[in-house]
Amino acid sequence: SFIYQDLKNQYLGENYSLYAHYNFYFFKRNLMFRIGQGLAYASNPYDKVKNFRNNAYGSDILSTTYVMFNYKKEAIFKGFGLQAGVSIIHYSNANFRAPNNSTNTFAFNVGANYMLDYDKQPDYIPSTEDRKFTEKIKYNVVFRSGINESDIVDSGQYPFYIVSAYADKRLNRKSAVQVGADVFVSKFLKELIYFYSVAYPERNIDADTDYKRVGIFVGHELFINKMSFITQLGYYVYYPYDFEGRVYNRIGLKRYFGDKYFGAITLKSHGAKAEAVEFGVGVRL
Repeated sequence: SFIYQDLKNQYLGENYSLYAHYNFYFFKRNLMFRIGQGLAYASNPYDKVKNFRNNAYGSDILSTTYVMFNYKKEAIFKGFGLQAGVSIIHYSNANFRAPNNSTNTFAFNVGANYMLDYDKQPDYIPSTEDRKFTEKIKYNVVFRSGINESDIVDSGQYPFYIVSAYADKRLNRKSAVQVGADVFVSKFLKELIYFYSVAYPERNIDADTDYKRVGIFVGHELFINKMSFITQLGYYVYYPYDFEGRVYNRIGLKRYFGDKYFGAITLKSHGAKAEAVEFGVGVRL
């Protein structure tokens, strides 16, 4: 799907977004829930000389997510129907480059639809798939990496590395629950600690404070053929430097290649404050 948005602000400009999305249907397909993830082009990002007031977008390429609830009633009168709903659109570069305060848009929509073959309504065909599904506990190891920057403008982009290990248990064909641990090595945090120790001596921050973190998490995985959607909620058990709180969350997509190997693109955040987009590879045993 494609979204064009004029933000009606001379400093924010316009955004052009392209998404891959997936629809979930409820109540005989009258209610639709859509989640989309993609990339956006921002026409007027931050520039320290020309556009220093834009502290929302630090780069012209952004990560963007949108969710939509839509109620659709088809073929009300001779093939014509109505639909209406609400959407939330999020733009952020996930701290790829500062500043990154991001924006969220709440939008309402109303429209009409037309069914070409309205006089030939398809018959409902119930699923013949066996609902019972069992699978033993699986063990996963994932390596994730990428680059990001702290909220200090022009502090520099640095690589990060994450090693995750977790177990998952399939509840049915569509869902699995997870429990595991993460080890975070984020070089931007090392530079941020040093910056604050020098620039703000009154804070009494030791420049040699360990920048590594260790977290434990629980999660859920929704399987959609070879793709899956993951959500995880974690807590830092090793947290020598206070950075945006002990609780973190992760959402993203996985793509399986065969029965064991997978790739993943995930967004790690602290609440609504993104820390990084993570690119990962892993194995499920």
